[in-house]
Amino acid sequence: MSFKVKMACAATLLALGSAAHAERVIVSYDSNGQGLKKGHQVKVEGKGWFAVELDENGKSAIRGKKGFKSMEADYKRFPMAIYNDDAGDPASQQLTPYAIYQSQADQLTLQPGQKVCVIDSGIAGGQGETGGKNFDFDWSVITGDSDSGTGDWFTDGGPHGTHVAGTVGAADNGFGVVGMAPGVPMHIIKVFNASGWGYSSDLAYAAEKCTQAGANIITMSLGGGGANSVEENAFNTFTNNGGLVLAAAGNDGNNVRSYPAGYKSVMMIGANDANNNIASFSQFPSNTKTSGRGGNQTTETDDGFGVEITAGGVDTLSTYPSGGATIASLTVDGVGVPTAATDNTGSVSGSTYFMGTAEATDSGANGKICVIDRGNISFADKINNCGNSGGIGAVVINNVAGEGVIYMDITGVTTNIPAVGTAYEDRSAIVGATNASINSGASDYGYMSGTSMATPGAAGVAALVWSNFPSCTGTEIREALKATAEDQGAPGRDDYFGYGIVKAKNAYDYLLANGCAGGDTDPTDNAPVASFDYSCTELSCSFTDGSSDDNGIATYSWNFGDGNSSTAVNPSHTFAADGTYTVTLTVTDSAGQSDSTSQTVTVAAGGDTGGDTIDLSANGYKVKGRHNIDLAWSGATSNDVDVYRNGSLIATTANDGAFTDSTNNRGGAVYNYQLCEAGTSTCSSEVTVVF
Repeated sequence: MSFKVKMACAATLLALGSAAHAERVIVSYDSNGQGLKKGHQVKVEGKGWFAVELDENGKSAIRGKKGFKSMEADYKRFPMAIYNDDAGDPASQQLTPYAIYQSQADQLTLQPGQKVCVIDSGIAGGQGETGGKNFDFDWSVITGDSDSGTGDWFTDGGPHGTHVAGTVGAADNGFGVVGMAPGVPMHIIKVFNASGWGYSSDLAYAAEKCTQAGANIITMSLGGGGANSVEENAFNTFTNNGGLVLAAAGNDGNNVRSYPAGYKSVMMIGANDANNNIASFSQFPSNTKTSGRGGNQTTETDDGFGVEITAGGVDTLSTYPSGGATIASLTVDGVGVPTAATDNTGSVSGSTYFMGTAEATDSGANGKICVIDRGNISFADKINNCGNSGGIGAVVINNVAGEGVIYMDITGVTTNIPAVGTAYEDRSAIVGATNASINSGASDYGYMSGTSMATPGAAGVAALVWSNFPSCTGTEIREALKATAEDQGAPGRDDYFGYGIVKAKNAYDYLLANGCAGGDTDPTDNAPVASFDYSCTELSCSFTDGSSDDNGIATYSWNFGDGNSSTAVNPSHTFAADGTYTVTLTVTDSAGQSDSTSQTVTVAAGGDTGGDTIDLSANGYKVKGRHNIDLAWSGATSNDVDVYRNGSLIATTANDGAFTDSTNNRGGAVYNYQLCEAGTSTCSSEVTVVF
């Protein structure tokens, strides 16, 4: 694909200025239309088409000429990566990213015969825009093509392409990181730089170059709005010739279909995190598409219109151009703790001082490393208060369990002391420590998040599996990956996960047992999902099953945590004494697949403990720099709920358990959220999100 990547305001303004009276379009022509190009500056061309910028007069003139067939908008295509941050230190040993274990890629061995075509911003084979050569590749099996205007394919046009390529095939060489398909041959096509974007016509051109290079897999961590037939036909041709094309679903966290991922011939990839949760930014278009108008309107359902599988795409560790990333390491009392870097780098060691939430300066921090809880004020203000107190470094601890380390936006910091973010789970160790060491600085490795990171991961898995079954077609590999993905989210296929998280060993076993054509290709015969609700009055509780399975639950097994059990579907149980009990439900389907879930149940004589509490959680993230907050809740019983931000009602919405507050705010901010049953004072506790 050809495109310029929009990365800077200046570049954007220049592009808008130059296109004020002209639009880039793709012109298709027949055997009589070679002369249509005469007098025009052709941007890129392929068989029977070319891309050019035309104003309205130019469009009218070319439409009337001999050989003209059609004219379509040449849509921009952007690289898809957000929430970039850097952490870890792979310089001293080889690290395996979590997505490799999650996708079972460590359980297979790459065989010869595969080549992956990476259409992106080039690769760090020499000094580029971000840094120098990264040696964590088998350079003897890497080739490439440069697109017009982007420069050499072996110099980076920003770190995006090098990170993507490393996710596919970084070498298994004892240092750095390892890719999904270590050392797989790759062909690199550089279609954008850090200061621009690309066009759909560039992708069509790139697909032809991938074919000429002998690639059988194309991976594209990019996309944008609008479809056109030239781009679609290029990928149709590649797929029809036995290849496999994968593209990123997009990072706007909505149900909009991005292209080229939205074409049926392209496998759309979503992103999940290390805990098998869908990434908050991963787009989730429906697999049903309506086109045409009036009596010509048609509706079609196809897997290719939506997400088909997901792979790890949150905090993905991979290669960067040399020196182009920032890493951080933290030790407390000599023990390493996971951490995330900020723009404030450096190396310090010293005694620790706990500053609470660091809402004011504190002379006790003088000459020490500040240990700070997240909350109430911005990260920048916390770090400034530490520095202004004489602190020599800052460690900020997350206040949300399960969210991992904090990736801090420290815009507004005026001190230069090194600062890092850590996870809530390590709070006790950090607060209880007497000494700490922070080290952060330039590195050849770093983290990125996005469906851009999930897509090369899935492409690497495809290469790994396909290399063991070389007689299969790309379409057969695609079906095998869907049929064996680990179901997550709603049972069966859903718009967020598609068929689930990609699993290399599962796909290998499936093809080994069934051959390339597959056996039972219905991927929805999944294990059951156990779930239940309960209501208690004093010591007596009623339990209601909410489990699901493709073909129905066969047996139920309840353990009430007090030595008693039941096999009823919806049992009742009276506990003998006040207390908190762990109740576990295990369900088994007719295929022998089972699942268990547990909840803590508190009972007391004379009390009502039945689930009236509203539990609210919040997750903040940025979309194009603007603050977005996902709210999730349970326990509300009304039809509608009221959403409050910083004490003010901002929305009344359906009680469906989820709401996204999309703001136009940037920089540092603190948001306090509360959710109430509509028109009542039955409310959750406040939760706080700090940017």
